Amino acid sequence: MRYVQLRAFHHVAISGGFSRAAAELYLTQPAISDQVRKLESEYDVLLFNRERRQVTLTPAGEELLAITRRLFDAEGQALELLSESRALRSGRLRIVADAAHHIVHVLRVFRERYPGVMVSVRSGNTETVVENLLAYEADIGVLGDLNPSRDFDIIRLNATPITAFTSRDNPLAGTSSLSLTELAALPLVGREVGSKTRRRLEEAAAKTGVELKFAIEAEGREAVREIVASGLGIGFVSEAEFGLDPRLVKITIRGEPVLMDEALICLSERSQAKTIRAFLDLARSMSPDMS
Repeated sequence: MRYVQLRAFHHVAISGGFSRAAAELYLTQPAISDQVRKLESEYDVLLFNRERRQVTLTPAGEELLAITRRLFDAEGQALELLSESRALRSGRLRIVADAAHHIVHVLRVFRERYPGVMVSVRSGNTETVVENLLAYEADIGVLGDLNPSRDFDIIRLNATPITAFTSRDNPLAGTSSLSLTELAALPLVGREVGSKTRRRLEEAAAKTGVELKFAIEAEGREAVREIVASGLGIGFVSEAEFGLDPRLVKITIRGEPVLMDEALICLSERSQAKTIRAFLDLARSMSPDMS
């Protein structure tokens, strides 16, 4: 009894025909038929009834199928285990994030568990995160809230209010809070078009009948920070992303909080890749709402 003969029998049995089994195994139909005939001949047993182009299992074939199901299921599990082990020993994980600090706690545990996986982290706004995932140039994205989409698996991380900030030398540095209306009259430093922070602020302002006009537009959070620190205006950032910078002070935005929801996302079709699934499972277990 040869492995190829059992494999041929199994695929004919589960697919219901020699032609379909041949297609599944990328073999010719005569080759599949020959392997099954040799198996039947060697053990003098009839495994299939072949009548009018229909193939059905004999009682002996039914019993053998029960065994081969266990055999090939175990083979699949073994392959899964071995390939997963290899991927998590020496694989690669590419992350693109609008703010990497939202996943530092997950990344720390992931590195402890899978030290052989090389992780790269790049920055980008919401639009570039999505573009990178769709182009297969990144495996996982971190971004401001994304509307539910069947293309992506999404894990909510946290939600924090947007805060204004200015340089410590600015005359407004001692102000504890400002409304959106008051802010609209000041020189503002904003992120580039495509930034979720900017879009959330503009949407919140529009609801109150206010239009925010940015005196300076800068690409990236760090660029905004440096411009504001030099005394050129008021910037905005998620409170969780403000960090510790002695040059800057926060100013609360008065009124209903403008929240930034952060999410971990990946393409649904790639969510079962070994390294991606390991990171997602870990993030899900550490997510506050276990989403």
